[in-house]
Amino acid sequence: MFDLGGAMRGSVHVTGTHHVRHWDQFTAVRACLGPLNAFQDTAPADVLPRLARSRTGYRGSLTLYRDTPADRPQVSVYPMESAAGHQPSPRTAATLTAVLRACAEHVEQRADFPQILTASRERDTPALLRFLAWSADYHHGAAARLEDKARASRPALRAAVAAWWTVARWFTAHPSPVPLLLLADRDGSLARQVDVQAWLGPYCLTEAAGEHDRARNAETEAASLRAQQRTRRAVHQTRPATSAIAG
Repeated sequence: MFDLGGAMRGSVHVTGTHHVRHWDQFTAVRACLGPLNAFQDTAPADVLPRLARSRTGYRGSLTLYRDTPADRPQVSVYPMESAAGHQPSPRTAATLTAVLRACAEHVEQRADFPQILTASRERDTPALLRFLAWSADYHHGAAARLEDKARASRPALRAAVAAWWTVARWFTAHPSPVPLLLLADRDGSLARQVDVQAWLGPYCLTEAAGEHDRARNAETEAASLRAQQRTRRAVHQTRPATSAIAG
C-alpha cells in the first residue's frame, strides 16, 4: 500500500497478478487507485485518491508486465473514471497513470517480489480456475453452434443453386425482366443467396476452429495452474521432512 502526498492525496494498492495474455503466468504487477484491490472490491468514493486542491476521487488501475524477463515493461491501463463515472481530463489521466506506474515499478524492484507473485497466484488461482472452466465451456459451445451453421449451409447452398438454375432455364425459355432480377448479383436475388451460402459454410468452420483454439487455451492454462498448485503443495509437504533430516 502506498500513501500518496504532494500532487495527489490518498492511497494506491499494488499486488501481483497474471500476465495480461497468459492467465497462468503470474509475472505482472497491478496498481489500483484506492486502498483496495479494485478487481476484488469496490472502494467507496470517500477513500479514492484525488489531486491536490480537488474533491474528485478517481478509480482505475494499471498493469505492468513483460513478455520475457529481459523485455522492457509494457503497460495496460484499465479505464480511469471519477467516482461519479466521468472520464478525467487528458492531463489528469496522465497524472493518475504516472502515479500508478511509479508504484508498480517500485514493487517490481522489491527483493521480495517473487514472494509477492507467489502469494498472488495462490490467492487468485481458485477464481481463475472457475473462470477458465466457464471460458472453455463457452468457447466449445460457440464452436458447436458455428459448426451447426456450417452444416446447415450445405443443403441451403444446394437449394439456392437449384433454384438459380430453375429460374435460369425459365429465363432462357421465356426472357423477361423479373427472372433476370432474380439471377443478377443484387440484394435479395437468388445469385446473392448462392454467394452468401457458399461463403457462410467456410466462414463458420474457420470461426469454429478459432473458438476451439480459445477453449483449448483456457484448458491448457487451467491445467498449468493446477500443476502449479500441486507443485506448491508438494514443496510445503516436503519442507518439514527436509528440516528434520538437516537437523
